[in-house]
Amino acid sequence: MPGRDRPQQGTCRSCYGAPMAAKQAEQALVRRWRDMLALHARTQCALDRALHGHGVCASDFEVMDVLAANSAAHGCSYRVQEISERVHLSQSALSRLIARLEKEGLVERGTCPEDRRGVRVSLTAKGRALHGEVLPVQRAVLTRMLSDG
Repeated sequence: MPGRDRPQQGTCRSCYGAPMAAKQAEQALVRRWRDMLALHARTQCALDRALHGHGVCASDFEVMDVLAANSAAHGCSYRVQEISERVHLSQSALSRLIARLEKEGLVERGTCPEDRRGVRVSLTAKGRALHGEVLPVQRAVLTRMLSDG
């Protein structure tokens, strides 16, 4: 019979409308995800440019900021594992970053008293001073990049 494979009149919306709406929702979701990635990349670049003059990059500052917040609240240090959970770096990348900050005299490492295999990291006086100097610069970049409007 001719026309047998065609949907009956009135079924196009119900049969084909839902997949179209789902496809549009998926496209909107992917666009939103890519917009977030682009904002992250632009913000990271802006932070790196602003912090470069102070001798640190955005990742360096993130580690210092975590350590500064902890020492202000508790007067102590973080285990490397705790820092890696907060700064979204792999443990190996974080270890290299900490080694570089230590070489620059910004952080110091020590053995965990509760677990001799663990390593604790804290800011040095030089690291606290640099953090205090760079903090307003970093926050200004975040305000500029992440403000609505």
